Amino acid sequence: LVEEEADGQLVLNQPAGHLDEGETLIDAVIRETIEETAWHIQPTAMLGVYRWPHPTNPVTYLRFAFIARALHEESGRALDQGCLRALWLTPEEIRAGRARHRSPQVERCLDDYLAGTRFPLDLLKEYAPGPAR
Repeated sequence: LVEEEADGQLVLNQPAGHLDEGETLIDAVIRETIEETAWHIQPTAMLGVYRWPHPTNPVTYLRFAFIARALHEESGRALDQGCLRALWLTPEEIRAGRARHRSPQVERCLDDYLAGTRFPLDLLKEYAPGPAR
């Protein structure tokens, strides 16, 4: 998990972010994980797609969650603004920190992972922009 600042609080979240122009979803997963945790990863499966409307502002979060193998840490690398550190926690420790979860998606992803939910990465289909047909 990532310990990060959000709305003036220290919260726990999986590494997350946005898709940059021209970037594939898998490339974004790798980039965001490095930027927020300093860990290089290799995505191995898709966990699921999670939709969560924020209860106090007009934003709906759409999370594409992935499972990955940790390859190596780039020690000394500066993390994205707001990200304090990467944390390696047991499922029990994650659940015990529920009050600090950035959203209910954190624990739902954990539950799905522990239940064995896995989808192949080729579920994602990427198309390069081009002329309309």
